[in-house]
Amino acid sequence: MEKKSFYITTPIYYPSAKLHIGHTYSTVLADTIARFKKLCGYDVYFLTGTDEHGQKLQEAAEAAGKAPKEYIDGIVEGIYQLWELMNIDYSRFVRTTDQFHTESVKKIFDKLYEKGDIYKDYYEGWYCTPCEAYWTQTQLKDGKCPDCGREVYKAKEEAYFFKMSKYADRLIAHINENPDFIRPEAAKNEMMNNFLLPGLEDLCVTRTSFDWGIKLDFDEKHVIYVWLDALSNYITALGYLNEEEQLMERYWPADVHLIGKDILRFHTIYWPIILMALDLPLPKTIYGHGWILLKGGKMSKSKGNVVDPVVLADKYGVDVLRYYVLREMPYGSDGLYSEDNLIARNNADLANDLGNLLSRTTAMVEKYFDGIIPSLHDEGAFDEELREAAMALPRKVESYIDKLDLPNALAEIWRFIARANKYIDETVPWVLAKEEAQTARLATVLYNLLESLRFIAVLISPAMPEAAAKMREQLNITERLMSWESVQKFGLYPEENKVSSAEPLFPRVLSEEEKAKLAKKKQKQDKKFELTETKADKSAEITIEDFAKVDMRVATILKAEKHPNADKLLVLQVDLGTEKRQIVSGIADFRDPAELAGKQIVVVANLKPAKFRGMKSEAMIMAVGDDKESFAILMPEKPAEAGTRVK
Repeated sequence: MEKKSFYITTPIYYPSAKLHIGHTYSTVLADTIARFKKLCGYDVYFLTGTDEHGQKLQEAAEAAGKAPKEYIDGIVEGIYQLWELMNIDYSRFVRTTDQFHTESVKKIFDKLYEKGDIYKDYYEGWYCTPCEAYWTQTQLKDGKCPDCGREVYKAKEEAYFFKMSKYADRLIAHINENPDFIRPEAAKNEMMNNFLLPGLEDLCVTRTSFDWGIKLDFDEKHVIYVWLDALSNYITALGYLNEEEQLMERYWPADVHLIGKDILRFHTIYWPIILMALDLPLPKTIYGHGWILLKGGKMSKSKGNVVDPVVLADKYGVDVLRYYVLREMPYGSDGLYSEDNLIARNNADLANDLGNLLSRTTAMVEKYFDGIIPSLHDEGAFDEELREAAMALPRKVESYIDKLDLPNALAEIWRFIARANKYIDETVPWVLAKEEAQTARLATVLYNLLESLRFIAVLISPAMPEAAAKMREQLNITERLMSWESVQKFGLYPEENKVSSAEPLFPRVLSEEEKAKLAKKKQKQDKKFELTETKADKSAEITIEDFAKVDMRVATILKAEKHPNADKLLVLQVDLGTEKRQIVSGIADFRDPAELAGKQIVVVANLKPAKFRGMKSEAMIMAVGDDKESFAILMPEKPAEAGTRVK
C-alpha cells in the first residue's frame, strides 16, 4: 500500500549573519511535525532554505568588499551548521541562487507574461529596503514601514506588474470555503479585513535600481522582484518547470506552509494568487505563528537584542532548547522568551518529571531484579488506569499535532508522565520488595513503568530525538518498539529484557540568581567557620563514649505528607527495619512530600519523643542548610538495609 504524502515547508530565510531563536522556533516546529508524520507512516517531504536575492544583500556584500554570492555562501554555511546542531532533518535545502530555481522562476514569469497577467508600467511609492516592500501613503504607520517600523523612501522606476486584482474575488471565495486555509483565525481575519476586502492593488514584480537577482531574458535591465522569486521555491524544489526530480504530483499541494506572522500577506495573498494564475492547486494550510518576544519587544539585529540559539544549545543542550520553544510558544500567539523560564522548564518538566521517572524506574529494576524483569504477573488496582491512559495518549497527541498545536501535544505527554510518577507512589515498589510473597506484584509494577517509559520515548521522539534515543538505549528496545504501531498496544515491552541506568537524562541547572545566592551563602558559611574555629571552646569536645550514645540509623521513608496544622512541618512514616516510626520535621519549605517516598535517610533513633503541633515525633532526621538552595538531607551513598546503624 502506497504511503500517504505530507509536504511541509518553512519560509526560506534571508541569509542574515545571525539567525536568532525565532528562526529556530519556526524550523524546530516544522521539523517536529515532519518527524511525527514520518512516525505515523507518512511519506514526508520537508523543505527549508534561503532567500538570496535583493537590494539589501547586494548592499551588504558591497559593504563587505565581496561579490554577493561569495558573501552569501559564508552565511549560508553557518545556517547549515545551525540546522545540523538543532537536529533538523529536512528533505531539501533550497537556495534561490540554485540554477534550477533561477531557470524555473524565469519560466514562471514568462508564463504569466504570455498569459497577460503581467504588464509594464511605472511604479511610484514608498519603499522599505529591509522588507523589500513598496507601500502606499495610507499604509504607512507614522510615516514609516508598517511591518518593521524603519524609514522608507520615495521611489519611482519602470517596473512590471502582476495583475493581483484580477484574482482577488476568487481568493476571497477560496478562503471563505476553506476554513483551514489560513490559520489561526486571527490571521485570516487580518488578511481579509486589512488587505483583501478593501481591494487589492497590482503587485510590482521587477526592479531596475539594482541588479542582484534573476534577470529577465527579454528585458535584462529588469530583475525579478523578491516575492515572485522567493515564493516560487515551494514548487521549483519539486521540479516545477525544471529538470530536477519531478515531485509535484507526489507532494503538491503543500499540506502546511509554516511562516512567521510578519510575512502572512506575502504567503496568504501574493502566493495563492500566483498559483491561481499558474493554474496550480493552493496549499491546504498556511499557518502564521507568533513571535518569540523579549521584555523589550520583538527580537531584531538593529536593536541588538537577538538571542543566539547556538549559545543556548551549547549551554543547556539541544533537546532542552527544542522542548522549550515548542512548549512555551502558545498556539497562534506570541511567546515571551526568558532564560529563567527555560531553566525552570528544564528543572521541572525534564529533570524532575521525565528524568526522575526514568532514573527511579531503571534503578529499582537493577536493585531488585539485577536489571532484568522476570516473567511474573500480578495485576493490581492501579494497573488498568495506567494502561488506559497510555493507550489513549497517542491519539490525543496526534489530534493536537494535526492542529499544529505543539504546546498541548507536549502537555498531554507530560500529563501521562505525571500519572506514571503517581503510579510509583500508589504501588510503593520499595515496600513490595521487602516481602518475597510480593515479588510477582513488584515485577508487574516495574514492567508497567518500563512499558510506560517506552510509550513516552516514542511520543517525545519527534520533539526531542536525542533524549528519545538515550531512553531507547537505557530501556534496551529495538527500533520496531519505537514505531507508531508499537504504541497502539500496551504490553509489548519484552520480558526478560535487561535495562541499564545512566547519567541523568536532563541534569538540573542552577539559574544565575541561584548561583549567586549559593556563592554568597558559602562566603558567609566560610567566614562563620573561620570565626568558630578560632574561638573554639575545648570544653565542648566530646569523647568517643559520648558519641556512642547517639544512635544514628538508616531509615526508609514509607510515606510523607504535610502536617495538618502546620505549613512548615512534614509528617514522615519511616521503616527502621524492626519497627516503623513517625517523624515530624520542619522541612516542608525545602522538600515536596511526593519526592520523599522510597528515599533512604539517616535519623537519630534514640532521641526522646516529642510532640509538634499535636503530632508525636519519634526520631530526628539529619540534614544541613537553612534555605532551599543549601538544604540537603543526609542519605546513605548506597542502598542499605533499613535499621542499619551509622558508625
